[in-house]
Amino acid sequence: MNKEELLDLLNSVKEGKTTVEAALDKLKYFPYSDLGFARIDHHREIRTGYPEIIYCEGKSTSQVREIFKHISGTGQNAIGTRASEEKFAAVSEVSADAKWYEQARIISVMKKRPEVPKTPIAVITAGTSDMPVAEEAAITAELLGNNVLRIYDAGVAGIHRLVDQLPDIVECRVVIVIAGMEGALASVVGGLVDKPVIAVPTSVGYGANFAGVSALLAMLTSCASGVSVVNIDNGFGAAFNASMINHL
Repeated sequence: MNKEELLDLLNSVKEGKTTVEAALDKLKYFPYSDLGFARIDHHREIRTGYPEIIYCEGKSTSQVREIFKHISGTGQNAIGTRASEEKFAAVSEVSADAKWYEQARIISVMKKRPEVPKTPIAVITAGTSDMPVAEEAAITAELLGNNVLRIYDAGVAGIHRLVDQLPDIVECRVVIVIAGMEGALASVVGGLVDKPVIAVPTSVGYGANFAGVSALLAMLTSCASGVSVVNIDNGFGAAFNASMINHL
């Protein structure tokens, strides 16, 4: 339940259109539900503007299924990250609206469509190998209510591939830059645009990349102003921050 839905319910009670008992029935799981193995935070959307999002990795298939069943059963959107196809199949058993995004490893059950700002979010990758992280970011941003401009494989080894796209990039409100190897693309983009840049280091690269640590350190020490950095391979975190900025 979000702020608008709660206000509508309270006004309906005030105007006599809804009984107190009916309103109580709608609020009986507020602010959270205890499933024994998880406590579903129904109050989060009112506090933050976004519902609770499920991190599926490390949870059993049955746990993921029950969490999705409970959240979507209350009429709320349900999004699960770092999911497997096996977990998607289980969620599909309890929700016909379940959708699977294979490359992003995301499951969604959308009960309502969020408002979408006119300004898009750009998601740019240095290489094709960065696409799984990029798709996690892009799909998350879209499910949270944003249009996304995807520009993939535009790294510093052929920077003309990025420059050609600058007219479209500068029309975006936020830019997410995803890169492994030495992570240089974030600094390049940060020096070319007047938008906030959220950099995502990936674990893509040879041995001295240290599974993304070299890209992380390069992005953290960027000489370009306006570049902020999330954790290695954290496309979701970048998209969530970008969405919050885009909805301001």
